[in-house]
Amino acid sequence: MKEISNLIAYRPDVKVVDATMRDGGLVNDFHFTDEFVKALYLANLRAGVDYMEFGYKASREMFDDSKFGKWKFCKDEHIREIVGENATDLKLAVMADVGRCEKSDIIDRADSSIDLIRVATYVNTIPGAVAMIEDAAKKGYEVSCNIMAISNVREGELKAALDILGRTPADVLYIVDSYGAMYPEQIARFVDMYMEVAVKYGKKVGIHAHNNQQLAFANTIEAVGDGADWLDATYASMGRGAGNCAMELLLGFLRNPKYNVYPAIRFVDTHMNRLKEAGVVWGYDLQYLMTGLLNQHPRAAIQFTKEKRNDYTEFYREVVAQD
Repeated sequence: MKEISNLIAYRPDVKVVDATMRDGGLVNDFHFTDEFVKALYLANLRAGVDYMEFGYKASREMFDDSKFGKWKFCKDEHIREIVGENATDLKLAVMADVGRCEKSDIIDRADSSIDLIRVATYVNTIPGAVAMIEDAAKKGYEVSCNIMAISNVREGELKAALDILGRTPADVLYIVDSYGAMYPEQIARFVDMYMEVAVKYGKKVGIHAHNNQQLAFANTIEAVGDGADWLDATYASMGRGAGNCAMELLLGFLRNPKYNVYPAIRFVDTHMNRLKEAGVVWGYDLQYLMTGLLNQHPRAAIQFTKEKRNDYTEFYREVVAQD
């Protein structure tokens, strides 16, 4: 049973990471205006958020930059256009997907405004993750590692992967509920598993939750109550498919005097609602619930949404047949 003090006491080690532009960028192909990005940056500053993830360091060899906004590639000069020298307490992050990012895309930390490289991997690409983690750390960055889709990984394989990652320079190991399939009781068991490795190797544990079953916030506060310190959230839950833990919910929950929920509410009111009015679609819906219940990747539900289908019963038959 978790200590109640982990939920209601001030935890100086807790870090809130804004993933709106990165996970949210999967919804609109990273076509955020500079006005939006600047306003998000200022909202994070005023709200006391610890890290702001700008997007991906994606390989131009693999992705056509004419089909995506610039935050798919996160050039350092584009980040500096928003933040200048970023003489603030807010740290900046980008995500590097194993197999979708070249080491050459990540320059030395001394020449970059980025503080944190978030390496994303599957269990079957752990060797590639180790190489990327070591490269980023050697270049002077803080490094975290997101192990994706762990709800479909055998426990023995996950433990082996964690032990390998524990021996790397990664600072944080992330629990990622990629399919929005997990419940708080499962999150508690995963946190215990990750914490064992974190204690052994001197790491922190993070949580990145998806909202297919409307449990992203519940799973995040379960994780923090069990000892996870790094918490991902997005404004108005914007993210791939059903979205993520809502920043405004998380900041309102955390008992930490440095966080202020008002700027988050103001940003949602001023900017996130405008995105929805412009036709950008994300968030909980029946099709995402179905893939979450079945522990499936939401790609079928995303396609259902793009096609503006509303035959939910037939869609359920389809995804059950694929299970």
